[in-house]
Amino acid sequence: MQIARVCGTVVSTQKEPSLQGVKFLVVQFLDEEGNPLPQFEVAADSGVGAGLNEWVLISRGSAARQTPGGEARPVDALVIGIIDTVSIESGLLYRKRDQDR
Repeated sequence: MQIARVCGTVVSTQKEPSLQGVKFLVVQFLDEEGNPLPQFEVAADSGVGAGLNEWVLISRGSAARQTPGGEARPVDALVIGIIDTVSIESGLLYRKRDQDR
């Protein structure tokens, strides 16, 4: 899993039938200090409900298809959680509550 921040959305009216109803988010990966990395990726959000600027957990590769109903979806990146807090040795790195201020 990797930590990323939701930067935007992708709208696609024509897509693989198994992806109907799946929201697509543009995410930017973060380093161990919470700084944005240059990589962006499109990740599916099939039920978590992540929004703009939220920190999320991303599952990639075959693990992204290990959710109920997702086994047949052609997805390589999936939002599997919305992060509330991140703490490391040096202390609190992120708290969702603080982002809303």
